[in-house]
Amino acid sequence: MGILNGNPQNEPMHYGEVFGTWTYLTVEKGLYAGYQAFANHTGDDDLKKLIEEALQGLKQEISQTEELLKANGVGLPPSPPDRPTADLESIPVGARFTDPEISAAISKDIAAGLVTCSQIIGQCIREDVALMFGQFHTAKALLGAKFLKLNKEKGWLIPPPLHLQVPENN
Repeated sequence: MGILNGNPQNEPMHYGEVFGTWTYLTVEKGLYAGYQAFANHTGDDDLKKLIEEALQGLKQEISQTEELLKANGVGLPPSPPDRPTADLESIPVGARFTDPEISAAISKDIAAGLVTCSQIIGQCIREDVALMFGQFHTAKALLGAKFLKLNKEKGWLIPPPLHLQVPENN
């Protein structure tokens, strides 16, 4: 029986899994603090609800990722401090992020997170690590669909040039 047989939780993580997971956790912690700040800047109730959903998802991912790294003897990256709640009206208009900017930034982060999860899954040799990032990927895809719908409904989506003319078959 080889070292990589049996319960995957008893198998060591390889350096790629450790680095990918540690880096992912570092970014997620930064996004969590950033989204707390975005929540202070938004005036749209629908966007605020999606930001809260994103924060809950990040909190869960951070917890799971920290547990995995701790169980494998890997030191954790530092966490930025939580952002205090601020009154939107106390933020000067010129210093505020707008709702479309916030939604676009989070949508971009979700897209990047999907790619990162896929990359980590592709390099995994531990099934449990790959499955965890598969769950993160699925949750991000669902949240991304909600942001896409919101962006369309609010008129915040700026599409690339649309290809409307289809060449005729000869």
